[in-house]
Amino acid sequence: MLRYFTGRLISLILTTLAASVIVFLLMQVLPGDPAAIMLGINAQPDTLAALQKQLGLDAPLIVRYFNWITGFPVGDFGTSYTYSVPISELIGPRLQVTLPLAVLAMILSVVIAIPLGVIVASKRGSATDVVGMGVAQIGVAIPNFWLGLLLILFFALTLGWFPASGFAGWENGLWAGTRSLFLPAVALALPLAAILARVTRSAVLETLSEDFVRTARAKGLSRNAALWKHATPNALIPVVTILGLQFSFLLAGTIIIENVFNLPGLGRLIFQSIAQRDLVTVQSLVTLLAASVIAVNFLVDMAYGFLDPRLSTGVRA
Repeated sequence: MLRYFTGRLISLILTTLAASVIVFLLMQVLPGDPAAIMLGINAQPDTLAALQKQLGLDAPLIVRYFNWITGFPVGDFGTSYTYSVPISELIGPRLQVTLPLAVLAMILSVVIAIPLGVIVASKRGSATDVVGMGVAQIGVAIPNFWLGLLLILFFALTLGWFPASGFAGWENGLWAGTRSLFLPAVALALPLAAILARVTRSAVLETLSEDFVRTARAKGLSRNAALWKHATPNALIPVVTILGLQFSFLLAGTIIIENVFNLPGLGRLIFQSIAQRDLVTVQSLVTLLAASVIAVNFLVDMAYGFLDPRLSTGVRA
């Protein structure tokens, strides 16, 4: 298990470094000079040169990358061109919105998808199966931003159960903050739940045909007990795989959803930084999100080791 963990950890570090290099280089090849944009078209050459030096834009590319990436382990992501404050100060308050939003959406998707997938798999070919998979197909096809607008129209404007936009803040209580994030989380969770439900159904159907399930049934175990105690746990590996892969789409979806619901999260900060050409903020935030996705996939790999010990010990069936 230690060897398995070490190998995945080294892979995590190398992948994160590779992602940071790609993001940094992409930011450098974009047209336009941040200093020129900050000063305007009428800036004097000496003033422009002074600001470029102040921002560190006159340094060689490798030096700029090294100065930027070495600050990441200690939480120093540089200074925002637009706000003139450390980027870490911008990230902190917004992370209190984006992280709970992503976690809530992930929990909702799992709570909806796994029971739905298992139930329709146990009733293969029935009306329940057809309706459940039909609803899942619709969920895959609906864009989350459009779903968000429908949720605002019905639950916020028509029924008045939830706020249409904005974030109440955790200082006003757990319920106030969760209530502000519930509709955005549902908009993010339902498309993901639709995908997970389809994967769960396929995995459970495959597991139900295995010999150990038939043996459990032959020993007198009820159909539901065999389904939930034997088939479902052994069908979780592909579900966990999709869950880890979809986390990146979940984070990308927050950029759109946070703008739809006017939430002050990391996604909205990225959108604003792109509009203001605050490249150092954009590259730091994108790298941070990429590192989060890589870390989640690392946790998924660790989960494999517990779900199927053969993977961590090198034993194959």
